[in-house]
Amino acid sequence: MNNGEVARVFQDIADLLELKGESVFKIRAYQKAVRSIENLPVELSQLAAEGRLREVPGIGEAIEKKITELLTTGRLQYYDDLRAEFPEGVISLLQVPGVGPKTAMRLSTELGVRSAEDLEKAIVEGRVAGLFRMGDKTAENILRGVQSMRTKEQRIPIGEALPLAQEIMAALQERVPVRNLTPAGSLRRFRETIGDIDLLGTAADSEEVLAAFTALPLVREVLARGATKASIVTRGNLQVDLRVVPDEEYGSLLQYFTGSKQHNISLRERALRQGLSLSEYGITVVETGQLERYATEEAFYSRLGLQYIPPELREGTNEIALAAEHSVPEPIGPADVRGDLHVHSSWSDGRDSIEQMARAARAMGYQYVAITDHSKGLGIAHGLNEERVQEQRAEIRRVNEGLQGFRVLAGIEVDIRADGSLDLPDEVLAQMDVVVAAVHSAMGQEREKMTRRVIRATENPHVDIIAHPTGRLLGVREAMALDMETVFQAAARTGTVLEINAMPDRLDLRDVHIFRARELGVKLSLGTDAHAAEHLGLMQFGVGTARRGWAGAGHILNTLPAEALLAALKH
Repeated sequence: MNNGEVARVFQDIADLLELKGESVFKIRAYQKAVRSIENLPVELSQLAAEGRLREVPGIGEAIEKKITELLTTGRLQYYDDLRAEFPEGVISLLQVPGVGPKTAMRLSTELGVRSAEDLEKAIVEGRVAGLFRMGDKTAENILRGVQSMRTKEQRIPIGEALPLAQEIMAALQERVPVRNLTPAGSLRRFRETIGDIDLLGTAADSEEVLAAFTALPLVREVLARGATKASIVTRGNLQVDLRVVPDEEYGSLLQYFTGSKQHNISLRERALRQGLSLSEYGITVVETGQLERYATEEAFYSRLGLQYIPPELREGTNEIALAAEHSVPEPIGPADVRGDLHVHSSWSDGRDSIEQMARAARAMGYQYVAITDHSKGLGIAHGLNEERVQEQRAEIRRVNEGLQGFRVLAGIEVDIRADGSLDLPDEVLAQMDVVVAAVHSAMGQEREKMTRRVIRATENPHVDIIAHPTGRLLGVREAMALDMETVFQAAARTGTVLEINAMPDRLDLRDVHIFRARELGVKLSLGTDAHAAEHLGLMQFGVGTARRGWAGAGHILNTLPAEALLAALKH
């Protein structure tokens, strides 16, 4: 079993224990283990083989034994016995976003619902809304959860798709001489969910490359293989297509298979007005029938009188009109980022020490990193109280003394309570270099109340950044009910920065929100929410999302050098 599968078992156990009315401490022990396992950068099987499971926060002797049983047998007797105590279908209902343990129990016992399909039918027939204390609004929220789960099943989160594509490309380049290997399609445009994975490359011998591709160890099935294209299904049941062409055709092919449908339609209409016809092979002059091939996308767009359009912007909005005027803005790039402004350490629920996180950030070429461990309100994350904040600041000063040309910023991720107040006093927050505020509880509040709650946090003079502003988890938890326009206006008025959280299951803010916030003059920041040194590399997901929102380096706070950053912070 992989980490995700083990985490799901323990989450189910926590939910079932809650249904049984077990001790809150017992439930939290499993929840803490889930969080730690989900954030691990290595597989549990590797740690078990090395005898290091107990090094993971939240894994004690009892949970270590259960993990070992799962890894060695693929089953857990304790889990099986626990499931047997409840009606059939309760566990499957818990997988639906928005359905908690008590709701799942009621749906199963009172309506006989056993699956997501049963649940959708019961909602449509009005039986869910008819349950005592349910109502139409709750039924509608649950229906959105069912639909969200179905969408997730049809598409792959980019957090899964991109690493898989990178793994395939690395394996292929080790085996055969292939050039210009790159993803295309929605993966290259950095959509948050992906259908099939498209890869393109060039080679002198395309058949040699395709033969190596279809023989890769992760291939479960070969769907097709021709002279220039092959399609496979991986062991994870994902379809991957690879096209290999000569160098002189690469730019045309890459452009054709990258843009969205609407982008390519608009491009073809422009070409037709110029007496040209577009295809994956190049540009044809209609009058003469002459085909022009292009080795680069830059040359392809230039032939149409257009500025080069970055892949993330090719969604069919107004990018072609702007490119005709050569006024497409330059989006932020990875090299623009000077530091990470949302990082956790072993002082709360992170795995690595402050020094380990700092040295890893410096090795990435950063100038600074903000250690933003949780505050005391998030007890499950071993959050910091006033006394521990001071102790951590002393530790940060010690680490800074040993690092040349690099700075660790003393930060905190302070909890926004249900009424919008913060769970640390102002006099403590005033001492911090960076104060990140976030909602972690009571996430089901009504729209008006939740909006007031977040705005109150922006109005605190010590809050610099609102982290993962909508609280969503892709395919797991819908965004909180927030009036985003009002939040953006408040952030612009108060000078509060809104975060683009780079954790692949968050990507929060999302692209459309970034675009609107940028229009209103809201400053943005990038943070990985890293809980281990390896997570710092997730910044690529934040950068990609920022690019989709048309954000340039000037819109992102942490493209500034350290001293300029500190000067720019609100307090």
